[in-house]
Amino acid sequence: MSKKVNLGLVQMTCTNNKQENLSKAVTKIKEAAAKGAQIVCLQELFTSLYFCDVEDYDNFDLAEAIPGPSTDVLQKLAGQLGVVIIASLFEKRAQGVYHNTTAVLDADGSYLGKYRKMHIPDDPGFYEKFYFTPGDMGYKVFKTKFATIGVLICWDQWYPEAARITSLMGAEILFYPTAIGWATTQDLPTNEEQHNAWQTIQSSHAIANGVHVVGVNRVGEEAGVKFWGGSFISNPFGKLLYKGSVDNEEVHVEEVDLAKSDSYRVHWPFLRDRRIDSYQPIVNRLIDGD
Repeated sequence: MSKKVNLGLVQMTCTNNKQENLSKAVTKIKEAAAKGAQIVCLQELFTSLYFCDVEDYDNFDLAEAIPGPSTDVLQKLAGQLGVVIIASLFEKRAQGVYHNTTAVLDADGSYLGKYRKMHIPDDPGFYEKFYFTPGDMGYKVFKTKFATIGVLICWDQWYPEAARITSLMGAEILFYPTAIGWATTQDLPTNEEQHNAWQTIQSSHAIANGVHVVGVNRVGEEAGVKFWGGSFISNPFGKLLYKGSVDNEEVHVEEVDLAKSDSYRVHWPFLRDRRIDSYQPIVNRLIDGD
């Protein structure tokens, strides 16, 4: 029996105007819903420019509570459109404590919860450790109206443990809101190697765990970085069902059949291997909320 769901990916440029970016995202979510999307994923930190290119204390003013102003707007929108929204935001948890966080809003407008990014990079132009405390909630799955989903965030994509544990917790789809690009000074072969590595590692998570994987990345040039877009959907065998432009804003909707995961997992039984028992104590703790 099939279990089909329509996935909406919003790939866009951003400005230094937070309200303008939120309004653009709302417009593009509406566009995705009009195309039939049931779950819509936005890119990482979509309400601002990618501010982590510098260490600037003024950027902490961009943070907000979750739930908070942005989720209030998106919850109302989710309920009106009957879609699930995955929204990556800069969270102010408490005075002086901040996280890179994604909120999940169900199709009835309810707030299902949030995931705080676990792996935090510190590279030239990506100084996230200056801003973000590593997540303290563990890995999360969210039982939405249309599917049980797992949400990871950008740098998490390089760690197979994150995908495996989230899949073992019951995720049918893994979503990765992302902000990644090339330094504008790099040569083409280096750019191609980096892009291919980014796409390959996420497609490998799809294969290893028998799930669809969705990566949503921004586009546009910001402070010497050209964000490469390339948002994509991989099926559980690593086949790309969709790949976006490296230059243009796009709103894409793709139908996927989640029931196919069962067939892939039966014939390539990575999740039946007895060695996955080594993960089970961690999974049990996360499910129990310890």
